[in-house]
Amino acid sequence: MKLTAFTDYSLRVLIHLAAGPPRRSTVAELAKAFDVSSNHLVKVAHFLGRQGWITTVRGNGGGILLARPADAIRIGQVVRETQGQAMPAACFSTHGGTCVLGNACRLKRVLGEAVDAFYAALDRYTVADLVAEPGTLALVLSLQSRQTRHG
Repeated sequence: MKLTAFTDYSLRVLIHLAAGPPRRSTVAELAKAFDVSSNHLVKVAHFLGRQGWITTVRGNGGGILLARPADAIRIGQVVRETQGQAMPAACFSTHGGTCVLGNACRLKRVLGEAVDAFYAALDRYTVADLVAEPGTLALVLSLQSRQTRHG
């Protein structure tokens, strides 16, 4: 199953916030760290805030930070919410798709089982599991230099 860019960015934002020191990060910082459009990340931050995974503070000194502990945010839940309904084939659409095989085909059951296994694997992990080595991530994300300046 291929993750959308929205899901990818959502996971990156959560990882970034969990890897760094507990402080607000700006969308501009995140966009620079990941070399992605700040417009995309504004949408991601808004969505993550609505889900209760991050807190957003507007204005001077504003930014975003995790709204709950990283070990309380399940990767499977994030992917489910950001991806929308899993549609590995046309037969998964709400209208049954346009497949001529219809009910004679067992592919839908097999793919459904695969999607369930995919999410079951993701459900075993939290954002905290993804930042098990925060020092390494901090270096990659240039968080350490900011931590020294701000800490």
